[in-house]
Amino acid sequence: MTAETAGPCVQGIQGVQSGVASQSTLQQVQDGNSDSGGGGTYYSSTSTWTYDPEYARMEAWLDEHPDFVNDYFLRKVTRQTVDVWLVSHATPTSSSSSCVELSSPIHAATGNSSSGRCGAGGSGATTPVRKISAHEFERGGLLKPIVNTIDGTPTFLSVSMSDASQPGGPQVGSGSSNRPQRRSRHELRHLDEKDLIFELVKDICNELDVRSLCHKILQNVSTLLHADRGSLFLVQGERSGTAVAAACLVSKLFDVCSRSTLMEMEKKDEIKIPWGTGIVGYVAESGEPDSRFNREIDALTGYRTRALLCMPIKDCNGDVIGVAQVINKLGGEGQFTVQDEKVFAGYLQFCGIGLRNAQLYEKSQLEVKRNQVLLDLARMIFEEQSTIEHMVFRILTHTQSLIQCQRVQVLLVHKASKGSFSRVFDFEANDLAGEDSDSRTSPFESRFPINVGITGYVATTGETVNILNAYEDPRFDPLVDDGTGFRHHTILCMAIKNSSGQIIGVIQLINKFDDLPFTKNDENFVEAFAIFCGMGIHNTHMYEKAVIAMAKQSVTLEVLSYHASASLEDAQRLKNLRVPSSAHFQLHDFKFDDIHMEDGDTLIACLRMFLDLDFVERFHIDYDVLCRWLLSVKKNYRNVTYHNWRHAFNVAQMMFAILTATQWWKIFGEIECLALIIACLCHDLDHRGTNNSFQIKASSPLAQLYSTSTMEHHHFDQCLMILSSQGNQILSNLSPEEYSRVVKVLEEAILSTDLAVYFRKRGAFLNLARSGGYNWAFGDHRELLRGMLMTVCDLAAITKPWEVEKRVAELVSSEFFEQGDIERRTLNITPIDIMNREKEDQLPMMQVGFIDSICLPIYEAFAHLSDKLVPLVDGVSINKQHWLEIAESKCQMETCTNHDRTLSTSASDNEETSEQADQ
Repeated sequence: MTAETAGPCVQGIQGVQSGVASQSTLQQVQDGNSDSGGGGTYYSSTSTWTYDPEYARMEAWLDEHPDFVNDYFLRKVTRQTVDVWLVSHATPTSSSSSCVELSSPIHAATGNSSSGRCGAGGSGATTPVRKISAHEFERGGLLKPIVNTIDGTPTFLSVSMSDASQPGGPQVGSGSSNRPQRRSRHELRHLDEKDLIFELVKDICNELDVRSLCHKILQNVSTLLHADRGSLFLVQGERSGTAVAAACLVSKLFDVCSRSTLMEMEKKDEIKIPWGTGIVGYVAESGEPDSRFNREIDALTGYRTRALLCMPIKDCNGDVIGVAQVINKLGGEGQFTVQDEKVFAGYLQFCGIGLRNAQLYEKSQLEVKRNQVLLDLARMIFEEQSTIEHMVFRILTHTQSLIQCQRVQVLLVHKASKGSFSRVFDFEANDLAGEDSDSRTSPFESRFPINVGITGYVATTGETVNILNAYEDPRFDPLVDDGTGFRHHTILCMAIKNSSGQIIGVIQLINKFDDLPFTKNDENFVEAFAIFCGMGIHNTHMYEKAVIAMAKQSVTLEVLSYHASASLEDAQRLKNLRVPSSAHFQLHDFKFDDIHMEDGDTLIACLRMFLDLDFVERFHIDYDVLCRWLLSVKKNYRNVTYHNWRHAFNVAQMMFAILTATQWWKIFGEIECLALIIACLCHDLDHRGTNNSFQIKASSPLAQLYSTSTMEHHHFDQCLMILSSQGNQILSNLSPEEYSRVVKVLEEAILSTDLAVYFRKRGAFLNLARSGGYNWAFGDHRELLRGMLMTVCDLAAITKPWEVEKRVAELVSSEFFEQGDIERRTLNITPIDIMNREKEDQLPMMQVGFIDSICLPIYEAFAHLSDKLVPLVDGVSINKQHWLEIAESKCQMETCTNHDRTLSTSASDNEETSEQADQ
């Protein structure tokens, strides 16, 4: 859709796009919150204002054309507007609180955007969409700080895990002062059964500590059933499929009587009963009550069991989560009755729900704790990434502290062979108890023999290996223990990967304390920790490489500076030479030609330009340094066909001639003039005879450094390198402000020699020149003039007498053809016409096109600015005429050649016809 067909709607948007009203209106249209038919009144959640009916019609039109709105949004809306949209939608309002999650970011290229408040309108593939507002945590009452301080060190671990002191927090445990005291056992006995059950349910409904809840359940069950004592077992482990064998029942509280306290019960050791074993195991497995008992227990405890009732505790899904057991009716009441079973089962239904809630709460607390541990581990790793030794030392010490094992090893994989290791770091639990433990910041290397079988297997496959008995595993080599006084028992070995998923190392934990096996929980911790370790090790490797690269760069720059600088002897010889006047070299002449000058004469001519512009006196430039700097600049030009020292010298001469002829040195001032002359001499330093396009096509290192104005950036860098080299610092006596100004103008001037930059700025300059609306006191106008002036000087050969222009054009085309040959030979591509040697006969017309499109407009503009520069335009016009004449001559020759070829072909055909007739 064009602006004409869209009518006032599009024009209205374009006319007020930068205004607040238009951006807000567009935002509301995208959100679907605008009132398109509201008689010209606009309402938002934060403010209210009115606008004229024209905006109302425009808004209505936009509502009816969502395709256009979507397309316009993608093309025109600024990133700032997108960010405002994100912020306004990140925190849901009360009316839309149910829409907490936003959709994943998508880049909608086509189709209508969603207009609902909770819609899935994406803001671009790279824009993060907030899944939840931080305000949601506030409203949920989660006010505890995330970051705490322990011993002066920031940590994610909570200072106290108890929430009892937090206002509004869950009341955990039975000692909460805010909870009403439970009734005494005597008071409970006087309640009827219904009230008694209700009272006992109330007693456990808010309890979220598992052990405290189990204690209350047993005491309440004893009260309900008049039992002497009871025990409670909870299910641990998996019970699905082949994992049933791993499940067991653990006594949270065993043998609790009415006088038992929770503190006394917690001192007792846990009892583990295998799944399906004994009465408790049978009840858990079958889910049915049982009243049998084992007399051997009485023999061990000295307690006589007369009656026993054992029942399963089930959650709301009917899954067995525990087993409760009561023993002996009080007062010699005999056996437990069927009514007791009903009461027991009824109460345990509530207990199952309470236990499941408490377990979920306990798991959530443990999950929070686990996340805090991992956050702390991540913080610890990313705190220190200076060297691989420091990084690995932190990994080893914290892993050993977390998992509690005898030995930890980190083995870094050799890049060439994944089965071998380049470095092996060892750490033992007692290493921190040594004399140098306080000062140690790096682990021991290769202190213990490597068990290549297991670590090599993990490094190669990436699989986790958890071994209960090392000597029973065929991959383990028992010889690693010989003569060490150490014996491997349990081993946990896991791969360390970088962010790309590549295995960069292996972490191996050996012999968990107390002869315990490494559990699935240990594996989970090490796996999560290994992710951070991988990123930390990878980042440290990258940092070390960067440091080495910087050191190499420093050494390389030092070497280059030495070899790129001219010798003191050469500088001394140049200093001792007489410097003739500018008139002797004809430096003020726009028709200047260096064809008869020696290289030494060009250097002397540069000295004369610096002297005539008073740079030496004004900026206190050491004359010896100036001579050496000029020699160094010349030395850093390569021996290419055109973009060499002679070209740079000619560009500087033209700049000198223009500044003095027009008196524009008064406009620019001495600092900017100094920068312009230096820029002309240095604008093609280290040119390789190939242009920016070639660097990008060839993916050269320069193109990887600079994506735009590739060669120009390199020329500027080379210029700064020489200026900062010892013995070449011609700017050393400038003040800091003057130095900064020179460097800034220098960079702008050199980058302006890129024709892409010229085309980007030419329109604005031509408008200024033709309209006369310039003011050289304005920094922007003066910067534009400097940039265009660099182009005028760079292309100045096109203004010179015909014999000079023709000679230079041949040099330029030769260099272009050489680049075209390289592209054809090495890049296997056909070069563009101007660089294609096969199109050499089209050179005259190419020159005419070059003059018309690039040269004439800029030289005519400069002629408008100063009549002193009219000769430049005249020179361009004369040379254009010469090229046209050559082109016409070539065209006539081609026409004659084609005519002769036609006549020759016709005569040959006639002769052949005659011969055939004679035959």
